[in-house]
Amino acid sequence: MTVGVPKEIKEQEQRVALLPSAANQLIRHGHAVVVEKNAGTGSGYPDEEYLKAGSEIVDQTKEVFARGDLIVKVKEPLKSEFPLLHRGQILFTYLHLAASKSLTEALLKSDVTAVAYETIQIDHRLPLLEPMSEIAGRMSVVMGANFLAKYNGGSGVLLGGVPGVLPGRVVVLGGGTSGENAARMASGLGADVTILDIDLDRLRYLDLAMGNTNTLYSSEANLQELMTDCDLLIGAVLLPGAKAPKLITRTMLRKMKPGSVLVDISIDQGGCAETSRPTTHLDPVYVEEGVIHYCVANMPAAYARTATQALTNVTFRYIELLADLGLEAACKKQPALIGGINTRDGRLTCRAVAEAHGLRYESPL
Repeated sequence: MTVGVPKEIKEQEQRVALLPSAANQLIRHGHAVVVEKNAGTGSGYPDEEYLKAGSEIVDQTKEVFARGDLIVKVKEPLKSEFPLLHRGQILFTYLHLAASKSLTEALLKSDVTAVAYETIQIDHRLPLLEPMSEIAGRMSVVMGANFLAKYNGGSGVLLGGVPGVLPGRVVVLGGGTSGENAARMASGLGADVTILDIDLDRLRYLDLAMGNTNTLYSSEANLQELMTDCDLLIGAVLLPGAKAPKLITRTMLRKMKPGSVLVDISIDQGGCAETSRPTTHLDPVYVEEGVIHYCVANMPAAYARTATQALTNVTFRYIELLADLGLEAACKKQPALIGGINTRDGRLTCRAVAEAHGLRYESPL
């Protein structure tokens, strides 16, 4: 196969989908790797490293898409890339289709086979989403603490407190990978942390694993009670492949203290607060109901080198399978890939996305 690696064009997206070392391994397997000029520069991987690995560097995005049998990306295609996708091509990237009907329709129109990192499941885990969730979870506390600073419009609360002064209160909604990492980070800073989830087995695990973190069953009543005194609220709700539920209403936000902060990690799936809308790294926050909202849809891009390495660690084995065997044989060898197929030859093949948009679902194979 020819594997195409385009430069990401989402605003402030500096990650790249394939490391030079991974490109070299594909080339040793007999594949060709075509990389767009400067695709890896933002992650600290200049074109020279791809050339040394045996890749071909091209100037035009359209050439990468035209030649690539397998296109590997980090983020979903944007409008300018829609016409470059075509039937017989495999697109492998984060898609988050439940949050965008227009992207879903564009992929269906293109007839491309779109395989999403975030809907591949193994034993109820999302292995290709986990490393980015870890980064986003840890980042959420760093960013939340930053925007709590008075010079950023926040309430002026230091999360860790100091001797003689109580620490800030952090509430984490969702006990999955990103929620757990957010809670660990906040606890490490010395904050008073409470994590909510509806999975009691998960809460038992978190209680044992993080003895200095409070756990609470997630209900509207419990969340509302906590929000009154909360300094930093982190939304880390995830339904695999589906749109995030709106668990935080505008009315609930009005109970929070002025200058408190909401970090909505779920924003790439539509957000878990009624007031959430996507922001960018260059313009990351806005204020609704007196609460600072941080809703950057590609949070890990801020730490592009770490994120690129972590992403390739988990995606490469699947990229290699797809390149070596093709889609159907790769799915036979690794059945988890089937769950990643969101569209194929004009058919919508992810049930959660179909339900989110009221469209017809069809089997992927």
